[in-house]
Amino acid sequence: MPPKVMRLLAKPMLCSAALIWGTSFFIMKNTLDILPTFFLLALRFTSGAALLAAVCWKKWKKFSLDYLWRGAIIGGFLFLAYSVQTFGLALTTPSKNAFLTAVYCVLVPFLTWAVVHTRPDRYNIAAAVLCVAGVGLVSLNEALSVNSGDLLTLLGAVFFACHIVAVAKVSPGKDIYLLTVFQFAFAGLYAWIGAGIWGGLPFGALANPEVYVPMAYLCVMATTVALLFQNVGQVWSDPASAAVILSLESVFGVAFSILCYGDPVTPRLLAGFALIFIAVVCSETKFSFLRLEKKGN
Repeated sequence: MPPKVMRLLAKPMLCSAALIWGTSFFIMKNTLDILPTFFLLALRFTSGAALLAAVCWKKWKKFSLDYLWRGAIIGGFLFLAYSVQTFGLALTTPSKNAFLTAVYCVLVPFLTWAVVHTRPDRYNIAAAVLCVAGVGLVSLNEALSVNSGDLLTLLGAVFFACHIVAVAKVSPGKDIYLLTVFQFAFAGLYAWIGAGIWGGLPFGALANPEVYVPMAYLCVMATTVALLFQNVGQVWSDPASAAVILSLESVFGVAFSILCYGDPVTPRLLAGFALIFIAVVCSETKFSFLRLEKKGN
């Protein structure tokens, strides 16, 4: 597609990825009762690599050996992020897991500054702070205690931030679809190694019919589609804005809890949505419409 079209599609792709991931927290939580973490991630990423490789078969003519080390790097960060986050999810609540993961949007502008020397402006910083405050109001419950699950989730947030910056660093000049195939393949390889060493390979658990639908959703939508949308969206968007938009996954997670499980809508929840909306507007427009209106007067 022409670059102009891709720039127009970048933000909707990132928002769609956040929406898909927002629905996956409670699905992952339930599936972890049946499948060990590394085994579940191995299935997700291996399936994602195979599906995307088949869909994008025409892209293979662009393959060169440097796709391997690039895929190994971003696949490594992806594996670490999902592994640590998923172990944290098993030890804490989905809402706290969602909020603490969203801390990565604060880290991205500073990591980007350190790696690619793109200094964050005051709008990026303000948007990140507002977004995390809003996600906190939406996702955290009244008990603000920190347990091992919370600490693991915070570490996962660091790896998610590293993954976003790494994609921005190694993807220029490369076909993002083909690069995503290798990202999935290496993340899957690392997960299989982890499963073989620590988690075990309980293939017999796949005979349980309760895992069919959740695993199909996690493999196809939450892995292949969402991560592809993230990578493509990042290529045509700046990392700080991408981080703010992707942090909306926790908001979508709470919203689906309200729609599907009848969770109550509280003033605190509404305040959180308002803060996040202001954060997205700040990041995406830098309030330029206010300056234009002032000039017009």
